[in-house]
Amino acid sequence: MLIKPDCIPCILNMAVTSVRKLSLDEIRFRSLFSRILRIPSLRGESWEITSPQVIESVMKLIVDETGDPDPFRAIKADQNKRIMEIVPFLRKILSEAPDPLYLAVKLAILGNTIDLMMGDRPTDIENFITERLKAPLDTKAYLDFREKLESCNSLVYLGDNAGEIVFDKLLVALITQRHDMDAVFIVRSVPALNDATMDEAKSIGLDEVIRVIENGINGPCPGTLLDRCSAEVSNIMAGADMIISKGGGNFDALEGEQPEIRDKISFMLLSKCQPYCEYFCVRMHEPILAHLENIVK
Repeated sequence: MLIKPDCIPCILNMAVTSVRKLSLDEIRFRSLFSRILRIPSLRGESWEITSPQVIESVMKLIVDETGDPDPFRAIKADQNKRIMEIVPFLRKILSEAPDPLYLAVKLAILGNTIDLMMGDRPTDIENFITERLKAPLDTKAYLDFREKLESCNSLVYLGDNAGEIVFDKLLVALITQRHDMDAVFIVRSVPALNDATMDEAKSIGLDEVIRVIENGINGPCPGTLLDRCSAEVSNIMAGADMIISKGGGNFDALEGEQPEIRDKISFMLLSKCQPYCEYFCVRMHEPILAHLENIVK
């Protein structure tokens, strides 16, 4: 999906919120933000671009200013740690669920709200999850997803944020226990904001339940741009029966792909902005499980 006018204030707010978490004094912060404001797409001068590409430009400036190729490393470690602390709670509600797969999918989508659920105590996060789980998934989309899994021999899972990948691990484990298939989980090669890299994946033991590889993109891009992925990843995705794509960055990067790739993707994300609400015909902050061949545009 190409950027909309709504994306400009959203990306700028993300930049402010993210940089405020780093150890920059006010002079350096202003200097950095002035450089960010000169990015053409954030000035309304370039619209034929996706939000992950714009955010990559922002991320390069942050890395340049801080001198740290992974400036949000500590934040990602904290997000993983906090969600790992509630894994017993997550396993308990999954074991008690009438349809564990349905709940695991909802949890994986809910993991996309990682920034919102960072309370001071594990019980804060548990209460947040319990409340948010009340929102239902689209019934047809879920039944289609379950049917696709039944005939799937090769699965690709495109990860998103640190912390969120703990929920992904639970879903992946459930899927691979139920279905005999080749499965691979793809993470970012280069750190991009709080997106998961190989380090974050290994720190939670994700590689113990599924093969994990990097996407091969040689920049801090928070999305899966296929024309920049490694030949290995491109071939794996082309040959996969089914692709699970997590988060808005991956959706924005893949929505415009050719049908032979796009139509086998199950997109899992939250409706965090008005363009998503309009595209998927949902209200704000609802869980989205969607297959684009079923959406008429």
